[in-house]
Amino acid sequence: SAPRGRYGRLRVALPRRSAPPDAAGRWSRLPPAGWSATQRQVVTSEVLLDRYGVLTRGAVQAEAIEGGFSGVYKVLSAAEDAGRVRRGYFVEGLGAAQFASVGAVDRLRAAPEQKAVVLAACDPANPYGAALPWPALAGDHRPARKAGALVVLAGGEPVVYLERGGHTALTWPSGAAGFGAAAAELAGLVRGGRLAALTLEKVDGAAALGSDHPLVAALLAAGFGLTPKGVRLRR
Repeated sequence: SAPRGRYGRLRVALPRRSAPPDAAGRWSRLPPAGWSATQRQVVTSEVLLDRYGVLTRGAVQAEAIEGGFSGVYKVLSAAEDAGRVRRGYFVEGLGAAQFASVGAVDRLRAAPEQKAVVLAACDPANPYGAALPWPALAGDHRPARKAGALVVLAGGEPVVYLERGGHTALTWPSGAAGFGAAAAELAGLVRGGRLAALTLEKVDGAAALGSDHPLVAALLAAGFGLTPKGVRLRR
């Protein structure tokens, strides 16, 4: 029931539009497609190849698809025999059960050195926690491919991990040289309108306010300001 106003009248809150105007109307759920198990595995394999470029066992397991890696392995092996995909040691240390499209292999060979980039932790472009394990960290907190979490990669290596909400950061000491670029990318999220504000309260388990952590210094240099809670940047 709607709350009553000061003089007894009902205050009616109109519902806000949560979808674009062209999505309005009536929707109905369609019945499941009558595909066979083989057809589903073929389509799933094609989707995963398009999504990851190089498909590994860990990437398939991260998707939690029905049948797991063994289900798509048969399809990928048949596609390799037909010359549609390639199998090889594309990612060091992950064995020979790796599949990639011809175009993906060519792009890997021609890829320049990667600059710093901010990704959703569960983005397929982030291989850590899926195709690759997260590098070891000190302390009890561990990064994970969670919705709302962010990771900054520099040169293909993880530098900063922001937990959901952006209030807590984990850093890798090996990526200290990339903190400046990481801070600039995080500031770009706010200035570019992707985030309304970003307030970092803790870094590696310690309070950001008054900290001499190099990430905090890099954030301040990138335009963040000091607040009672930590360092913050608003749009």
